[in-house]
Amino acid sequence: MTAVSHSRAAQVAYQDLLRLHLDEVASELIGSIEERSRNGRAYLYDKFRLGTEMKSRYLGEGTPELRARLACATELKAQGDERKKTMARLARVLRAEGLIGTDRDTGSLLLAFARAGVFRLGGTLVGTAAYALYQGELGVRFDSEELAQTGDIDFASFQRLSVALGDRVEESPGEILQALKFDPVPGVQDRQIWKWRQNRGDAMVEFLTPAFGDEGVKPLPALKVSAQALNYLNFLIAEPIPAVALYRSGVLVRIPRPERFAIHKLIVADRRHGGPDQAKARKDRAQAAFLISILAKDRPGDLAEAFEDAQSRGPRWRERLEATLARMPESAEVVRGLM
Repeated sequence: MTAVSHSRAAQVAYQDLLRLHLDEVASELIGSIEERSRNGRAYLYDKFRLGTEMKSRYLGEGTPELRARLACATELKAQGDERKKTMARLARVLRAEGLIGTDRDTGSLLLAFARAGVFRLGGTLVGTAAYALYQGELGVRFDSEELAQTGDIDFASFQRLSVALGDRVEESPGEILQALKFDPVPGVQDRQIWKWRQNRGDAMVEFLTPAFGDEGVKPLPALKVSAQALNYLNFLIAEPIPAVALYRSGVLVRIPRPERFAIHKLIVADRRHGGPDQAKARKDRAQAAFLISILAKDRPGDLAEAFEDAQSRGPRWRERLEATLARMPESAEVVRGLM
């Protein structure tokens, strides 16, 4: 698929919409900011009184960007009505400019999860649902048929972070999914639930977490769900970025960095090659090839850094990368040309 850029107007509108959604989140500050340190990193909380109790609500890692927004929380709150009007207008601009919106079922699910705090508490949208959102992040047009091939929606989070946050979603994803007509699918061996199937279609929602050896099922306390642990996933969801899914006036979510997504797809494609997921392996390679072709031109440093990072993680990582790139000579030439 040849990359075609969105217009300058569409790219500016997307970035403006993303900025306004981030401002909207910061405007929801209720009390004072509390900072907690873990493993050399700062995490910010909204500390406020509710009745006779003091509550703490997790806001995010203490980045300069988040601190700057929170410093303007009062001003941002006062701008709320005007901001919502602008967000609606920008969403209309993006649809008119050809950005592919999220379907109603997926959009309503993402919106409910966002309101419950799934993304605020470390949840990251992965898989094809995340891939579709790179049209805004990278400013390129996507093939609508390709994005319509699957209704699966996957979420991932680090278990250690989920345990350490000391905060919980306001409504469990399981309750939200059942309200949206998804039925739980118990695991074959231990009956733990980490995926749900839509009872009027084929869509599947799954929760995942990085594994470091054993690929069992582990709890994600902050999200009130269990998750299937998978090796190599830690690489994918490190340092996620905010993105806007085009549903209503937009839904603020978190997705993997595009360069990590591309390199991770190379690894996953090899894990699936020759097995029952052969079709998924072909899709993995196609998505990786498309992102690599764009990133090599627009963000070559990011792509090279991600590839070098994956290679440095051991011989098994390198073997999987080389095995997939052997089936993708054009992408292999592009990636090696950056080294």
